[in-house]
Amino acid sequence: MKSTIRNIILSADWTAKNLEKLLALRGDEQKELLKLGGDCLLKGRGNEVYYRGLVEFSNICTKDCFYCGIRKSNRNTARYDLSDDAVLEAARFAHEHRYGSLVLQAGERDDLVFVERIDQLLKKIKAATNGELGITLSLGEQTAETYRRWFESGAHRYLLRIETSDEMLYHQLHPNDDKHNFEKRLQCLKDLQKVGYQTGTGVMIGLPGQTLTHLAADLLFMKNFDIDMVGMGPYIEHEETPLYSEKNVLWPIQERFLISLNMVALLRLMMPDINIAATTAMQAIDPVGREKAMQAGANVIMPNITPSNQRRNYLLYQNKPCTDEGADDCSNCLSIRLEMIGRVPGYDQWGDSEHFFRRTKS
Repeated sequence: MKSTIRNIILSADWTAKNLEKLLALRGDEQKELLKLGGDCLLKGRGNEVYYRGLVEFSNICTKDCFYCGIRKSNRNTARYDLSDDAVLEAARFAHEHRYGSLVLQAGERDDLVFVERIDQLLKKIKAATNGELGITLSLGEQTAETYRRWFESGAHRYLLRIETSDEMLYHQLHPNDDKHNFEKRLQCLKDLQKVGYQTGTGVMIGLPGQTLTHLAADLLFMKNFDIDMVGMGPYIEHEETPLYSEKNVLWPIQERFLISLNMVALLRLMMPDINIAATTAMQAIDPVGREKAMQAGANVIMPNITPSNQRRNYLLYQNKPCTDEGADDCSNCLSIRLEMIGRVPGYDQWGDSEHFFRRTKS
C-alpha cells in the first residue's frame, strides 16, 4: 500500500476526499485495506461472531420504495404473515441453539393492531426464553411513543437503514409523499437513540446514480451520527421494481461487491467498537461473500430461521441465498463457514455494541 494511503489510515484522517481514495482501492492495495479492517476487529473485539436469528415474519408493507421487492405495489408476490406461534417457535429455536439474540423483521406498518401485536410478541418471547434472548427489531419508521413501548416490552436494539444519507438520492429511491420522508427517517434514528436503543442503520452500495462521493458521505454520516451498529451491502436489483429499468446503468455487480468490502473495512477502522453485520446480499454475489466481509471487519451474522416455506416470499432483491434451507441447515452451514476463516460463534451472548456503552456512559 502506498505510504500516503497507509498514513491516511494510521492517522485516521477521515476526510471525504481521503475516503473516496480508499473506496477506490483495488488489487494488492485493497487486500491490505481489507486486512487492516480485519486486524482492527481481531485486536479490539476478538474472533467471536455474534449470531442474530433472523425471523422475517411478514412481507406485508405499506411503503412503496422503488428498489424493494416487497413494496406494496408489487402484485406478483405472495403476501404472508406468520402466526405468533410460528414466531415463538423460531425464538425457541434460536434460544435452544444458543444464538443469544433474535431479529424480528417485516414490511413496514404502523397501525395500532400491528403496534399492539409486536408489544405482546416481545413479552411472549421474553417469557418463553427466560429473558435470555436478546431482541433486535427492524420494523421501520414508528412514533417515538411506539419505540418506547417496544423498548419497555423487551427490545433493546433497532435497525433502521437509511439506504443513503444524500437527500436528493433518497428522493430518487422513494415516492414523493408523506410516507417516504427523508427528515422523518433521520428523526426516527434520533428518537431511537433518545429512547435508549442500541441504534443501527445502513446503506445500499451501487444504487443508480450513486458515486464514491455519496458513499464517502455515508461513512461520515454513520460516524457523525454516532451509530452503534450497521448493516450495509451491495444493491441488487429486483425485476418487480421501478428501479429495475435502470439496471443497464448500474456498476457491474462485482464492482458493487468490492466497494462493499471496502465500506466494511473502512467503517471498522473509523469506528472500531461498533457492530457490523456480514449481510446476506454479500453472499448473493459471492458464495463466500459473508466470510470475506467478516475478514474485512464484520462481526455479526444473521442466520435465517424463518420457516422455509415462506422464505422465498421475502425477496427484497433477486437471487437471495438460503431461501430453500431449513433453520438447522443454515445453523450447521454457518458453523463450518466460520471455522474455515478462523472465527468462532459467540454462543449464548447478546453481542451488544461496545460503542453503545461508551456513547451512553456520560
